[in-house]
Amino acid sequence: MALNSGRVRRNARLTGRVIRHPMRCSMFTVRFFTGFLTIAVSVSFAVWFLFAYSNSDDVDVGFPVNAYGSSSSSYWRSMLALKSDALKPRLHQVLKQAEGHRNLAVAYASYARKLKLENSKLLRIFTELSQKYTDLISNYQGLLDSGSSSIDESVLRQLEKEVKEQVKLMRKVISEAKESFDNQLKIHKLKDTIFALNEQLTKAKKQGAFSSLIAAKSIPKSLHCLVLRLMRERIAHPEKYADEGNPPKPEIEDPKLYHYAIFSDNVIAASVVVNSAVKNTREPWKHVFHVVTDKMNLGAMQVMFKMQDYGGAHIEVKAVEDYKFLNSSYVPVLKQKDSVSLQQFYFENKLENATKDTTNMKFRNPKYLSILNHLRFYLPEMYPKLHKILFLDDDIVVQRELTGLWEIDMDGNINGAVETCFGSFHRYAQYMNFSHPLIKSRFSPNACAWAYGMNFFDLDAWRRKKCTEEYHYWQTLNENRTLWKLGTLPAGLLTYYSTTRPLEKSWHILGLGYNPSISMNEIKNAAVIHFNGNMKPWLDIAITKYRPLWTKYVDYGNEHARSCNFGL
Repeated sequence: MALNSGRVRRNARLTGRVIRHPMRCSMFTVRFFTGFLTIAVSVSFAVWFLFAYSNSDDVDVGFPVNAYGSSSSSYWRSMLALKSDALKPRLHQVLKQAEGHRNLAVAYASYARKLKLENSKLLRIFTELSQKYTDLISNYQGLLDSGSSSIDESVLRQLEKEVKEQVKLMRKVISEAKESFDNQLKIHKLKDTIFALNEQLTKAKKQGAFSSLIAAKSIPKSLHCLVLRLMRERIAHPEKYADEGNPPKPEIEDPKLYHYAIFSDNVIAASVVVNSAVKNTREPWKHVFHVVTDKMNLGAMQVMFKMQDYGGAHIEVKAVEDYKFLNSSYVPVLKQKDSVSLQQFYFENKLENATKDTTNMKFRNPKYLSILNHLRFYLPEMYPKLHKILFLDDDIVVQRELTGLWEIDMDGNINGAVETCFGSFHRYAQYMNFSHPLIKSRFSPNACAWAYGMNFFDLDAWRRKKCTEEYHYWQTLNENRTLWKLGTLPAGLLTYYSTTRPLEKSWHILGLGYNPSISMNEIKNAAVIHFNGNMKPWLDIAITKYRPLWTKYVDYGNEHARSCNFGL
């Protein structure tokens, strides 16, 4: 049994081998037949294609009909055709490039029209470029469309050269015009322009402030002429104008009369103040004018006021040096004049240094360092026998009677002045440093400021409240300009804090030296008009429409004033 079973298994294996071998043979036969059939079809197709084109008359690219060819000319024609085919793709590529740049030029021109740049140079350039590309394409497109078997290579090179030049020009124009079409770039450029303009504006403001300050401090030719002529008159006739040794007139110290204090080194300005006050009062002989100047202008001032009668008004002319108590040991501002830092602040002559603090440029005028500007704080000591006095700046004009001020009840206050505050403007906070603890603790930042220029002082109340000592206290503390930036108004605001009686605004109208928008009706109804600011009426930079209000009080009867062309 075992032997039989072994035979059976062996027979089965042999049978399997016999069965598998026929399958391998059949698969090999199929593959061989398929490959042979494919090769045969390919050869047949190639033979057919060769014979078909050999018998054709239109051959673009080919070989001679037979290997030995009966004519060599057909061979060279075939070679030229081959060369022609090599140039046509180049021609096509160049024309395609020209077409693309033409479309780009048309797109830029269209966008320029959208941005409303019809009159701009860019629109014209892009329009011209697109037209040039159109002309190039139309001139050479015929070579590609004609079906000609040959293209002249020199013509193609000329086309390439022309297209290359136009492309170069196109790229240059686009590069230059990028900022006109790139909004982001335009925004950045606009920001840069705005920043540069702001820098220029700041610089121009500084230069303007500095130039205005120079103009305000300058002495006009006519004023210089007048002073020289008056001094010549004083030297030629000393006996007519000298007051030395003569006792003062009793009217000079009579408290029953109307007394005015004018502190100035400007001859013509002081004379206009006196002349305008005298011409607008009914009883000029009851008015006394105390004019104080410096030693240099004393002679000219004496001649000026003695050459005219002024309606019988009493005029005292003195030099500040005549008041012996005004010395550096008593007056803080005289002591501070020797400070190096203060002198540098006022007298720096370099533009970049002098304009560092443009917001307080007006306080850099050296007149604020002059003792004449600080005499207003010493009125009780200068005129010990007087009870009341009216202080007038030299840049004011009196337009009506001022005696009504003496009838005002001061109610124990020292200073009668017109307030200048409105809204948040002209408050104490604008004049003083309220970050300083002493200022912050003693004063209200919202307190209303008032104006210097026409101030009525009760000298008896002044003496009682010791206002001069109060002024000395604050002026000494401000030696380093930590309380205020200089000038006499902040010192006055501190000294007369809560002791100032407000006057009606029609008594004193300000701003004729800087504000051209003041109502003429308001000016006409004012008792005193004030040319505060840099545009003084005796300067060339004066506001033209206000100048006649001042020049009509210039004494043209004075031959020296006439010859120096004041007001002309």
